[in-house]
Amino acid sequence: MLNINKRTLEDLEFDQVLEQVAAYCITESAKSGVLAMRPFGEKKDARRALQEVNDYKSSFENENRIPNHGFEPVQDTLKFLSISDFILEIESFRRIAILSRVANTHIDFNEKFQSYYPNLHARSGSLEKNSEIERSINAIIDKDGEVKDDASDLLFELRQSIKRLKTKINSGFSRALSQYQSRDYLDDIRESIIDGKRVLAIKAMYRRKVKGSILGSSKTGSIVFIEPEVTLVHQRELNNLQYEEREEIKKILFDLSNGLREFHPTLSEYHEFLILLDTIYARARYALAMDAVLPEISEEKILFLRDAYHPLLLLSNREQGKETFPQTLKMNGENRIIVISGPNAGGKSITLKTVGLLQLMLQSGLLVPVHERSIMCFFDRILSDIGDNQSIENQLSTYSYRLKQMNYFLRKCNANTLFLIDEFGTGSDPELGGALAEIFLEVFYEKGAYGVITTHYTNLKMLADEKPQMQNANMLFDERSLQPIFKLVLGEAGSSFTFEVAQKNGIPYSLINKAKKKIERSKVRFDKTIAKLQKERSKLERLERSLKINEQRKIAETDKLEGVNAKVQYKLERYQELYDANQRLIYLGQKVEALARKYQQDERKRDLLAELFKIVQIENSKRKDRSSKKLVQKKSEAEKIRKEVHRRIKPIRERKKALKKKEEKQVKPKPNLEVGDRVRLEDGRAVGSIDKIEKNKAIVNYGQFTTKVHVEQLELVEKKK
Repeated sequence: MLNINKRTLEDLEFDQVLEQVAAYCITESAKSGVLAMRPFGEKKDARRALQEVNDYKSSFENENRIPNHGFEPVQDTLKFLSISDFILEIESFRRIAILSRVANTHIDFNEKFQSYYPNLHARSGSLEKNSEIERSINAIIDKDGEVKDDASDLLFELRQSIKRLKTKINSGFSRALSQYQSRDYLDDIRESIIDGKRVLAIKAMYRRKVKGSILGSSKTGSIVFIEPEVTLVHQRELNNLQYEEREEIKKILFDLSNGLREFHPTLSEYHEFLILLDTIYARARYALAMDAVLPEISEEKILFLRDAYHPLLLLSNREQGKETFPQTLKMNGENRIIVISGPNAGGKSITLKTVGLLQLMLQSGLLVPVHERSIMCFFDRILSDIGDNQSIENQLSTYSYRLKQMNYFLRKCNANTLFLIDEFGTGSDPELGGALAEIFLEVFYEKGAYGVITTHYTNLKMLADEKPQMQNANMLFDERSLQPIFKLVLGEAGSSFTFEVAQKNGIPYSLINKAKKKIERSKVRFDKTIAKLQKERSKLERLERSLKINEQRKIAETDKLEGVNAKVQYKLERYQELYDANQRLIYLGQKVEALARKYQQDERKRDLLAELFKIVQIENSKRKDRSSKKLVQKKSEAEKIRKEVHRRIKPIRERKKALKKKEEKQVKPKPNLEVGDRVRLEDGRAVGSIDKIEKNKAIVNYGQFTTKVHVEQLELVEKKK
């Protein structure tokens, strides 16, 4: 079971990531769900969530786009629908119809494209498709949100009667309007509407001369609004019909509400599915925004982050047009703990937070901004101690708080724990705090935990160099400009460049020299050695980049010259062929002309034909010779190309062979295997024990079966006890 405390989520700014994801949600319910997200307690749930997001993300990159899933809030509507005899409002029915239509659209889509989106289909596959809900609503309510005339026979009759009565009222009112207009009783506005009724705007002095009911007057009292007597009778009848209409509509909606009540479980499932789909959509859009991917998930404890970005920093820098520097690191059973050192503001803390935040995101079902060939795994517990965690409420100092945290770490750390500690050991006397930090780190190491720490303490760097499953790392620093390069390098401790940075900032050299004398000489020499190594590495990297650029430039120039040479050679060959063809035509022309002159003299047709036939035979034989020569020439050119390719590939092969030999030399010597040792095949996972060894061959027992293999193919896992 996963165990991640609230402090770790705050340290790694996980809630800020969730806020960015929630911004892509369409519905408020989904936004609330995203903001409440936490890492999954079970690995299978996290894997399923990751696959679903990856499915949705792939839909943005192909032609089979997933349909829109937007719908209006229906939580309150579904609550009211569950209440017996409750009558829903027309707007509620409209929202239910939309919910049903959208859900059924996705059920059909996922069924059709099951092979494209298998994980989304698994979500919707358990839902029952239901078209009756939308059909029953559409049979009663039109697209304008009104109950249809034919919703019932009685409603149809009532509305027809209302229409006829309104026609009579309008006709009677028009006659009264004309009558009193001709008598000049009406004000300039002539008529108005009061309580939904048409009334005459009568001048106050003529109000007693107009028959009807007074419904009001103007503010000044100069106009009196009168409903004419001719419409009063019809208006009372209309009011009765409209009352009956409202009662009939209420009855229709009551029946519709009761009819939909049996579908309440189905609608609740639709609602939950679409909210989940909205959260998946938001996570997919967030992944698309930062080019996040689903890395390989390993069952073993392997964490290989290649070109990993801190998501918050990446998106923030993109908005500001700044460059973000990716980091690459690897952790496994042979290299569990990484100790990062280097100068302040060099990127140590960001690198540490990147590892932790990406791990939290992965275990919460979020894709991560890393190279697609990265490998990640799951941890049961993630512990962090980052920043100045001074506790004002508990009146604890920074160091006291950190000691309390370390005590918690010591109790909770195990082989399935990932711990992240920034500025390990700080807050107390450097000598004493460093010694205590070293002891803590040794305990974490002995418990088999995985972790990343940042520090300036020399003793922790030395400990990482001594322990086989710990590794130093440093953030590169430009020794010329004394500016950070923001690149993590594994295998070397980093210098803090304390004195170099102080000198750059104007501190007198004499004071720096006095400070050097105040501390142990060995520490200065150790830090100086580290700084020198970093400088040499920077020089080598610059030289390597320069050599690569020159090599690429020379290759480009060579290719260009070879291209020009090939073109010139081709033109020369074509010119030579043209010249030869022209010479052959001239020769043939001369021979034919000589025969023509001879025939003119002796007129011997037979001799002429014989000579012409002889010329044709000679030309045909020459043509055959030329075609055979061309074939030989093509074979020769192919052989030349093959030799040239071999010539170019040969040095590459030799370099690879030399590199392989070098790697073989660097491989650790094979341990002397004995009966009882626990071993496994190279690049294999299954572990067995040796039952017998004879003539460099071992019989390995895997429990359910045994196998005979050469001892050179085996690697030691554990010596016999």
